[in-house]
Amino acid sequence: MVKLKRQIKAILFDFDGTLVDSEPLHFQMWQQLLVKYGVELTEQQYKDHYAGVPTILNAVDMISRFKLAIPAQSLAIAKKELTRSIIAKSGFPLMPDVREILAQFACYDVKLGIVTGAAKSNVNATIKAHSLEKYFSVIISGEDVSNNKPAPDCYLLAMNQLGVRATDCLAFEDTELGLAAASSAGITCLAIPTALSSHHDFSNAVSVFSSLRQAADWAINYMAADN
Repeated sequence: MVKLKRQIKAILFDFDGTLVDSEPLHFQMWQQLLVKYGVELTEQQYKDHYAGVPTILNAVDMISRFKLAIPAQSLAIAKKELTRSIIAKSGFPLMPDVREILAQFACYDVKLGIVTGAAKSNVNATIKAHSLEKYFSVIISGEDVSNNKPAPDCYLLAMNQLGVRATDCLAFEDTELGLAAASSAGITCLAIPTALSSHHDFSNAVSVFSSLRQAADWAINYMAADN
């Protein structure tokens, strides 16, 4: 193991849009569900209101915005079932360089975790499909906490399970909600916007990067720098 000069003990990754290229697929699934109710969801609407937002919050907004005569919980359940059916076989596709980046971090004396608002079954299916289980010491999903992102609960739980403090951690996030969750937990956050979240407010991030590769290189340089 490489001994770190700065005591970063845990690196916590968001899932959708950070480790996996899932947002375009989420958009297509929401389109598929909403067209049954006569709603044609546009990419701009998805970007403005729904990218990176937990399923139940999206469902609540859609019911109100599009005046749908169904319970938000029913719409959310339908979305989760559709996602599970699509992801069960092969998982979400990985973002570029994810496998290499995880292997690189594994050479350091640092724990890796996933902190996400996504369903744990989808995370586990994806991690298993890509044989990445060995890299992660903890996986926290929205199902594990009472308050999902942007509340800090998921990050606080991850730190508790890993036995680390906020000052021991770095977080990687691709959305404003995720950044808010990490920041509220006191964790230094690196922002990596996607095409669907590029308009979000990332002013609380330590820096904004164009790729996970760039952010990972920054983290490695940070950890290896002299005090």
